[in-house]
Amino acid sequence: MPRVHVFARDHINTDEIIPARYLTTDIESELAKFAMEDYDKDFVNRVKPGDIMVTGADFGCGSSREHAVWCLRGAGVSAILAPNFARIFYRNAINNGFMALESADVVAAFEDGDEAELDMEAGTITNQRTGQSVTFQPVPQFALDVKAAGGWLEYMRDHSKADLEGETLNAQSTQAGHGHPGHDSDENLAPGTQRA
Repeated sequence: MPRVHVFARDHINTDEIIPARYLTTDIESELAKFAMEDYDKDFVNRVKPGDIMVTGADFGCGSSREHAVWCLRGAGVSAILAPNFARIFYRNAINNGFMALESADVVAAFEDGDEAELDMEAGTITNQRTGQSVTFQPVPQFALDVKAAGGWLEYMRDHSKADLEGETLNAQSTQAGHGHPGHDSDENLAPGTQRA
């Protein structure tokens, strides 16, 4: 059964996920050696294939490097659950067939090291220690199809242009401001100003 690794802080950025000094390769197994190094040096020694990360909001903010997804996937992480994700990280995850799942209540439901059952069909993750289940936003079917294909490039090879143009991804992390005040949020406009 997969174990959960809890990183409860909000706004964990891509430099903390994979420090820029290691961006000399795109080989996942090499990147994996440094996953979360500047946040938790021991993470790579604890994580096992199939494990799950639970994180605070706006996970993956900062630069748009796909290496952040590759290093976590290479380290064995099968899914990340957070209240929301930085939009570019979220899209990079989907494009690489990596599950980034949105759940408002997930951080409070787990402690580091808990075992969990992730049910993609039911849209739940259950803490085996406490029995508590929390729900996550349903994953669009095409995101599951991209995962099954092995990533966006592999998925595109098997679908027509018309099929691809009909696909949409509408989740909290794809919305402007991704669920909290940010540079795309109307909350940051000057009083009396309207967005064009």
